[in-house]
This record gives sequence, C-alpha cells and structure tokens, in this order.
Amino acid sequence: MNWVAFSYSLPVKRASSARVSLWRRLQRLGAVTPKAGVYVLPAQDDCVEAFLWLSQEVQEMGGDAVVMRVDRFEGLPDAKLKGLFQQACRDKYGEIEKAATGLEKAVRSRKPSIDRGESLSQLERLRKRHAEIAEIDFFNSPDGVKAGALLRSLDERLRPGDTRVPSLVPMNIADYRQARWVTRPRPHVDRLACAWLIRRFINQAAEIRYATRPEPGEIGFDTRDAVFGHRGNHCTFETMIAAFNLKESELQEIAEIVHEIDLRDGRYARPETAGIALVLKGWLTESFSDAEIEHRGIALFEGLFTALSRVGRSEKVR
Repeated sequence: MNWVAFSYSLPVKRASSARVSLWRRLQRLGAVTPKAGVYVLPAQDDCVEAFLWLSQEVQEMGGDAVVMRVDRFEGLPDAKLKGLFQQACRDKYGEIEKAATGLEKAVRSRKPSIDRGESLSQLERLRKRHAEIAEIDFFNSPDGVKAGALLRSLDERLRPGDTRVPSLVPMNIADYRQARWVTRPRPHVDRLACAWLIRRFINQAAEIRYATRPEPGEIGFDTRDAVFGHRGNHCTFETMIAAFNLKESELQEIAEIVHEIDLRDGRYARPETAGIALVLKGWLTESFSDAEIEHRGIALFEGLFTALSRVGRSEKVR
C-alpha cells in the first residue's frame, strides 16, 4: 500500500487563525493523523497534489513543510491505518444518520408544525454532506451505504410520486449487441447519458445516428414512440437502467443527476448537478456537431462514473 504523508510547522508568531484554517483544510481532505504532527492520505494523484499545494502555502507563510511518499510505516500496519480512515468516516456518517433519523421521526409525526419545504431543505443539506464525505471515503465504509439508504428512504417519504420506473418487460443486453440506434439531433443530458450507457454496457462500437426519423431496424431512444423513452416521471436513462436491470450503484447516482437536469422537478438534490448542467449548456451554444457533442458527453459520463465508483476508488489506492 502506498501513502503520502504531510508534516508542517508554522512560526510561533503566526496567528492561530492560520493554524485553524490549515487544520480545517486537512479535515476536508480526509487526512488522518496516526502520529502527532503527521497527516496521511492514500497516494492518489489528487491527494499528493493537495498536500503539495498545502506545503507551498505553509512556506509562503514563513513555515516549513514536507511531503513524503511512503510505502509502509514501521509499527503501523496498513490495516490499522485503513482503520483510522474508516473510523473517521464512520463518525461523520454517524452524524448524518443521527440527523436523518431525527428528521424522519419528525416527518412521521405529521405534526402541523412540520414544514415540508424546510424538511426538504434539511434533506438536501444532508445529501450534500453525504456526498462530501463520500469523496474522502477512500476505503468504502459500509456506514456510507447505510446512511445513503436512509437518505433515499427519507427522500421517498418527503417527495410525492412513485420513484420506481413503471413496469417494463425485462430486456437482455445480448439481444442489443448488434443494434443500430437512433435519437434526436443536438443531444442533451438524457440522450448523452443513454449514448454513454449504450457504449459502456452494450456495445462500445455501437452505431448511433442522430436524426428526426428512424430507419427500418433502428432502435430509438429518447424520441417519440421509441423503444426507450420517458416512462411516467422518469427520464430515458432511468428507463434503460431498469429495462436492462443494471444494478451498479453509480448508475443510480448518475440517474439522479440526469433526472434533475432533464426534468427539473426537484426530486433529487446532488451537488454535481449545477456544474454538469452548466457545462452541457455551454456545449449546446457552440457549433459542435452531434458526433462531437456525443464524444464529449461520453468522456463526461465516463469520468463521472469513475469518480462515483467505489470499486474504482479502491483500485486506485491499492
């Protein structure tokens, strides 16, 4: 296991606010302190870069800092160090679970004083905090899954409507390996996500055509009377996930982002949504071809899938 360690010292005359600010930054990075004055993260590129920037800031304040790559700590097995990370996340997820449980009890009571709008705002804050913790949950704490499930249950209770995609006839991915696909020109979030899903899970080299009318034998998606389209209050991407019975948890997270950008019904509040929507809007204002927009969309959703993937994160730190 490879690690990156950071240690620093500031001049005594430096204001305590600078020390507090550095401590808070280290907390947000998810660093643990196995020994006093030593902060440790997995040796991922982003973690190394974060420590290097902190080192530079400390030096600009007149202090000293060192960043070290370490393959092992004598007297501190990898398992024990991982346990420190998991305990830190457990405590943070525990705070979310406690707050969510309290909110759920209040909602269940159905008292007139319970304001649904305020409850939704509290839920959105908890989901944002959960996403922030997940970013530094380097070793996939099961407490994160538990807290996430509680938030989803609370979301279903607070928001009207069925969150399940209306029943579909199960479809076999193998039957669509050689399919030719068609969807509307100028693809936006739902169509781009579907194109990525097709290339990621069905056929990387699939033929996807952008046109207003399908040709014989083509499989339509996100178009009128298409095989795959909106079902009830669900976007096409959600429909395809359900139809092909894809269970990856990252797909559900992406579906929430796609749903909110596409339908804008306030069902899901994720911190990534606004940024991704702005990027997609920017692409549509440019004179990109449909193929170029798709190419960029594939890269965007593949990066998003990787970032959300707990498996991908575990592989990075091994």
